[in-house]
Amino acid sequence: MLDVNFIRENLAAVRRATKEKGYKTDIDSILKQDDERRSILQKVEELRKERNDTAAQMKNGKPSPELISKGKKIKESLFREEEALDNLTKEISTSLKQVPNIIFDDVPLGGEEKSVEVGKWGENKKVGVDHLDYATSRNWLDFERGAKVAGAKFYYLKGDLALLENALLQFGMKKVLEHGFTYMTVPDLVSSKVLEGTGFAPRSSKQSDEYFVEGEDLALIATAEMPITGYHMDEILDEKDLPLFYAGYSACFRKEAGAYGKYTRGLFRVHQFNKLEMYAFCLPEQSKEIHEKIRGIEEEIWQELGIPYHVINIAAGDLGAPAAKKYDLEYWSPVNQKYQELTSCSNCTDFQSRSVNIRVRRKDGKLEFVHTLNGTAISLARALVAVIENYASQDGKFIVPEVLRPYLGNREEL
Repeated sequence: MLDVNFIRENLAAVRRATKEKGYKTDIDSILKQDDERRSILQKVEELRKERNDTAAQMKNGKPSPELISKGKKIKESLFREEEALDNLTKEISTSLKQVPNIIFDDVPLGGEEKSVEVGKWGENKKVGVDHLDYATSRNWLDFERGAKVAGAKFYYLKGDLALLENALLQFGMKKVLEHGFTYMTVPDLVSSKVLEGTGFAPRSSKQSDEYFVEGEDLALIATAEMPITGYHMDEILDEKDLPLFYAGYSACFRKEAGAYGKYTRGLFRVHQFNKLEMYAFCLPEQSKEIHEKIRGIEEEIWQELGIPYHVINIAAGDLGAPAAKKYDLEYWSPVNQKYQELTSCSNCTDFQSRSVNIRVRRKDGKLEFVHTLNGTAISLARALVAVIENYASQDGKFIVPEVLRPYLGNREEL
């Protein structure tokens, strides 16, 4: 969430981001609401002073009927104005949640098609094996029984494919630990405060992609980014302790309500999958450098796995509300002969930390909101798709990527 004073001071940048991200939010209406709030706040402060002055006069002996009447009227007026202030403050808070984060100057403008390639690695193969057909033929993957138990797009991984998923996780953990991240497991549910503070749609939104628990203020997480964002909620961190790097492993649950028309075959887009997520809390002046660090770790992972990819700087029209800038790493699919999303990493500046109240105390005592960043280390379902497409052969063999062999008993083939 953006601060209303920040909006006033950076009005052109906020208008630009709101337009480019495709939001219809009326910024002028929010500012008018805030003007009204300021006016009411001034009245409240004046009435509080009058109340205190009158109360002080009443201490000097028996108060007169006129003084008692005056105190009563002040109390009634103050109650009305405080109630109006409270209601308007809540309305403004709700409106501010509809204002997206600003975008950095180097973010391409336009829709998804305007995203710009900024890096590329590996040689694109011309032939690959379909992961769903291959895994099903080897009795590694069972969508039919997953649907029987939980519904469409739920599945079972079996045998060597389940072991391969675990190997990918172990490899990903090794990489993030080498880069100084603290590994953590996280709750699979979060409150609405954490959900909305992270930038995901509330329960009432038609765009909400989360599964909510009926009768509880809880939702299943779509990514470990959610509970890690809330980890330091309502805390003040010390400048000397930043940056903080966490890597959270969790199951992820998504309705994929907005996936119509997108590639959805097999494991590529499912309702539940496991993921290792990187996350950073840092000083504002550190966030751009750390964004590049997280991107570099993602590239390092996929280079060592030997999967061809390119990196794109996501265009403003395809950015979510929290991100000021986002990179997507897309692997080359030899089956579909195109690049497909594999990982992403975002710089959310202070958009999330302001919503969940995470600040840093500078050495001079000044308080300000930290910056938060997130990036995918390994999204395991999609990782399996990419690895099978690139390492399974037409004759049925599967050559284990060299870096995964230590986690599979040094087997070279599955």
